[in-house]
Amino acid sequence: MNYIDHHAHMVSRTTDDYEKMALSGCVAVTEPAFWAGWDRSSADGFEDYFRQLTATEPQRAAAYHIKHYSWLAMNPKEADNREISKEVLKRIPKFIGCPTVLGIGEIGLNRITRNEVDTFREHVELAIAHKQLILIHTPHLEDKKKGTQICVDILRQYPELNPERVLIDHAEEHTLEMILQHGYWAGLTLYPLTKLSAVRAVDIVETFGPGRICVAGACDWGPSDPMAVPRFMLEMKRRGHTEEQIQRMVFDNPVQFLGQSPNFKIAPRVREVAPVLTY
Repeated sequence: MNYIDHHAHMVSRTTDDYEKMALSGCVAVTEPAFWAGWDRSSADGFEDYFRQLTATEPQRAAAYHIKHYSWLAMNPKEADNREISKEVLKRIPKFIGCPTVLGIGEIGLNRITRNEVDTFREHVELAIAHKQLILIHTPHLEDKKKGTQICVDILRQYPELNPERVLIDHAEEHTLEMILQHGYWAGLTLYPLTKLSAVRAVDIVETFGPGRICVAGACDWGPSDPMAVPRFMLEMKRRGHTEEQIQRMVFDNPVQFLGQSPNFKIAPRVREVAPVLTY
């Protein structure tokens, strides 16, 4: 069964991880710009990182027959530094034309500071100006609901922004309804410590339904699992969900959202049609 991991920080993973994902059915990953575990000291560091995302990583993935796509942004963890963030935002447009770039992300809030909010707004405006999809990071743990609400409030100040072109990631039980009711896509992040388990994620899907929801592992340099999406699939199967229902969550839904970018080249599944018998 094929699947797509829409949020995987593969620059921090080994080629062994690519092989495991390929063997388990992964056909594509999309990689948002993220914090490297330490704050970069200049915009030049981000530019080198963007080259890595758009040139080097697609080649690594291709060796395992996985398509690699990327998102560009000043990630929320470093967005409080306005001096660097302004410079990074100036450099993003020259990478937007790369054939594997899908949009602006992950953007959003970390500690919910005024500087982070200003940087978030500028990213949203950049995405609108260049007709890009948006992938949003919401804060962890106790700040998640507040941070998600602020992100939604800001997004709604841009009437020209189609909510179906925005995916708000790291959603949980107490934020999902807020995201879906305004027409945005929601991402469930399968992560062993600060986010969701496969069990909780399936609970959420069974409670809210499968519409406009994607699941991802967000694997990075910390405690995380590049096989998180297959574990979600196994939990759905254990509960009696059909193959069709599982494929909707891990393939059809991401294709529907990501396919809004002309750069995304994974086609929707062609459902088999029963042959017409003639006598």
